[in-house]
Amino acid sequence: MNILWLQAAGCGGCTMSLLCAENPGVFDLLADAGLNFLWHPALSEQTGSEVRALLSQIEDGSVPLDILCVEGSILTGPKGTGTFQMLSGTGRSMLDWVTTLAPRAAHVVAVGTCATYGGMTSAGGNPSGAIGLQYDGSYPGGALAAEFRGRAGLPVINVAGCPTHPDWVTETLLLIAAEALRQDDLDRLNRPLFYAENLVHHACPKNEFYEYKASAEKPGQMGCMMEHLGCVGTQAVGDCNIRGWNGGSSCTKAGYACINCTAPEFEEPHHPFTQTPKFAGIPVGLPSDMPKAWFMALASLSKAATPKRLAENAVSDRVRIAPTLREGRK
Repeated sequence: MNILWLQAAGCGGCTMSLLCAENPGVFDLLADAGLNFLWHPALSEQTGSEVRALLSQIEDGSVPLDILCVEGSILTGPKGTGTFQMLSGTGRSMLDWVTTLAPRAAHVVAVGTCATYGGMTSAGGNPSGAIGLQYDGSYPGGALAAEFRGRAGLPVINVAGCPTHPDWVTETLLLIAAEALRQDDLDRLNRPLFYAENLVHHACPKNEFYEYKASAEKPGQMGCMMEHLGCVGTQAVGDCNIRGWNGGSSCTKAGYACINCTAPEFEEPHHPFTQTPKFAGIPVGLPSDMPKAWFMALASLSKAATPKRLAENAVSDRVRIAPTLREGRK
């Protein structure tokens, strides 16, 4: 299967993340599955006239396109022309190329939250008119119409994340190659369920602190970061703490709050990322599947029952009190 990878407006971080795929590496993994890069702007040797010729052949159908991957948001400015971002040497905007090539592809994959929903590139008033491939924030309809479907019948497959986990990308491509990805395998925002049916909260190393509402008060402390430091792992989809990154780490394991980077409009939460907004002292962002009254009752009981070990370790940068074992009966 042939893959064309285009990099639109963004930082290129999803490609950097993809290169961290391990055991096997990304190239061996995709090659073994019969997946072939026609061209990747950061990884391929072809440049200039070679790439222009390839794009023309894909456009006229003489080179088949099985998977179009787009990384980065699509710039529509100024005034809908897309000419804020031209594909170098072609005289045409990235917007034009994407809307032309997408109907040629059996599958279209948006790699990263910029490509899926607009992401960081659309923040700050969005003067460049940055949008996702098939979404503008949380609203259907982006560079491609809401009703767009690839030749295989699926909408744009949104592998959201900032950046994406390398396994999310490779697993999506492998499922496509095996003809094992269907509409039912995507959530309502067209994210693959194999990672989107999990919460970042699942397997978080701070879950014991969360259960007793033993909270960190400053960055670098060991406690749960939901109450004060802006963590929304109980609301964010992703299996970050289950499969781990780069050998096993994650944002929360490294002591940084989850900012829900797999969601539309995460880039502008209207408060500092590491600060929990509150109303009357109560965090506004509570677990998505728990009524507020239940959460408050549970939190009150949990705080009252917090072991001294957890209370002290929560506001420390290391274990101050280790777990102790009960002595057996003599």
